Amino acid sequence: QMHLEESGGGLVQPGGSLSLSCAASGFTLNMYAVAWFRQAPGKEREQISCIKNVDHTTTYEDSVKGRFTISRDNAKNSVILQMNNLGPEDPAVYFCAIGGFRASWYIAGCSAGPSEWDLWGQGTPVTVSS
Repeated sequence: QMHLEESGGGLVQPGGSLSLSCAASGFTLNMYAVAWFRQAPGKEREQISCIKNVDHTTTYEDSVKGRFTISRDNAKNSVILQMNNLGPEDPAVYFCAIGGFRASWYIAGCSAGPSEWDLWGQGTPVTVSS
């Protein structure tokens, strides 16, 4: 059975860092594009970063560019989101997801909206507070 599990969330002070992990089981994660989304209370789920499977190209939402880095750890069958300089705009539940199960995902690829991503983890919460 295919499964994704996020970990690494928690409480961090403003300006601090966290490293989130998206670990896969039941399949090989580097065969799929992987995206990180976040959802704050009362807000829509938004994609913040994506890493492709073929050329490992990465994309970032504007508000996290220069602060967040997405990468693959193939030895651990996981994708890492390194988050630095966390601020008041960052608290949310963070989810990872994979796409490519359906032909419709390939129209937009990494830019696909949340409904086009087929397998999700349960999420890990990130809180930024002094």
